[in-house]
Amino acid sequence: MENGIVYLVGAGPGDPELVTVKGKRLVEQADVLVYDALVGKEILAWAPATCEMIYVGKRASCHALPQEGINRLLVEKARQGKKVVRLKGGDPMVFGRGGEETEELYRNGIPFEIVPGVTVATAGPAYAGIPVTHRKHCTQLTMFTGHESADKKETTLNWKSIAQADGTKIIFMGMNRLAENMENLMREGQPPDTPAAAIQWATTGRQRTVTGTVRTLASRVKEAGLGAPALIIIGDVVSERETNNWFERLPLFGKRIVVTRTREQASQLSSKLRALGAEVVELPTIRITDPTDIKSFATAVVDAHTYDWLIFSSPNGVERFFKAFFAAYPDIRHIGGVRIAAIGPGTATKIRQYGLEVDLVPKQHVAEGLVRAFKEARETFGGIEHQTMLWVHAEGARDVIVRELSQMQAIVDECIAYKTIPETDGIQSAKDLLCQEGADIITFTSSSTVDNFMKLELPWPESCIAASIGPVTTDTLKKHGYVPGIQAVSSDIDGLIQAIVKAVKRSKI
Repeated sequence: MENGIVYLVGAGPGDPELVTVKGKRLVEQADVLVYDALVGKEILAWAPATCEMIYVGKRASCHALPQEGINRLLVEKARQGKKVVRLKGGDPMVFGRGGEETEELYRNGIPFEIVPGVTVATAGPAYAGIPVTHRKHCTQLTMFTGHESADKKETTLNWKSIAQADGTKIIFMGMNRLAENMENLMREGQPPDTPAAAIQWATTGRQRTVTGTVRTLASRVKEAGLGAPALIIIGDVVSERETNNWFERLPLFGKRIVVTRTREQASQLSSKLRALGAEVVELPTIRITDPTDIKSFATAVVDAHTYDWLIFSSPNGVERFFKAFFAAYPDIRHIGGVRIAAIGPGTATKIRQYGLEVDLVPKQHVAEGLVRAFKEARETFGGIEHQTMLWVHAEGARDVIVRELSQMQAIVDECIAYKTIPETDGIQSAKDLLCQEGADIITFTSSSTVDNFMKLELPWPESCIAASIGPVTTDTLKKHGYVPGIQAVSSDIDGLIQAIVKAVKRSKI
């Protein structure tokens, strides 16, 4: 069998949007993914469903697999003809032991490529508002590890040269020996009053930064309770933090927000929350699947062109409908001259992706709002008496649309495009995090996300509030005994985010 190939890919410093385009593409194509402890779950989710996931993380003295074992594993999987992605936090060749792995691959005749990543050495300080070089302060940068191998009889670091070097100094893996390392620097000539900073979980919503001097940093870090993983920065550039500290000033920075949408849909909400500084925990409570009566769904889609109106209640319904439509017809023009109504802007946007314009979107993005919009649009479209309508929706949806429009003498048929079922796969770590560390806000984007979250029977975190996308979801929360502290004015994702930001600013959640 011909050998496969191994890609040593840098996963970046933590923020999934800092992964390179090439790195993301390779993860999406991987047969085997061998990953470290600091690789985010969002990045792992890019791998195909068929990918073999192997955790080999290292944390202090706790190693899931020794380095020699990792080396052998890469060779073994490549010899099976697999496309292996070795995913490492930061850059694989910057204190990532990537060189040791490529040596083993070379000795065994295994093809490999190195895909550099954004190193935390520059990204971490940047997210903390600290430029590692600055013409006003320095044009030199020194990087070294503060945690040498335990089997070394004596240090190989030249503390005197490091202490007396000009410019910025960055210490990797130095938290466990922070006080000792600071003492070593001062003993060899580092001025004790040199500004210094420690950054934990850099570039993520969990980021915490402590500043001080070489003399005081260790005690301040201990007082603040910072631990690994963290980066240490020493130099006058730390004084620029007050001017450049952009990330920690974002409106949702420091807030842990739980997203309960389906795994496929979570990314839209999650990425927008992260862009505002939040730490996002994805805990999908529902999964979208085929409706119970697939035959009736398919028949309704095939006959869609015979109706006067198509009514869509959700982006999921749109996606399911057109997937079936294009399985039956090769051209969107087979939809005919049907008019289209969407319950809200998110649904309308999804429809437009298929090259169709939307004729009616209500001001209030709920079923009652859509009914009201039809009543108010009589001058534009005429009455809907005897108009044929196909309502595309989820199994178990409220009957407001079919009931109210039928009372207005419309002829309404139902097209049940999908159903939601509880999500059970891949949620244990998020459940554990929520139970152990709590959250500030839990978001709910539909009644089904509420119902299925409650089925998990998780303890509600102390001081945590619920955020509802709209009145229907709010009513479902109340039925379970929870009054949401946040409700979107506009019942869509952007409206929910705006409501969260406003609430955080107002009440300092």
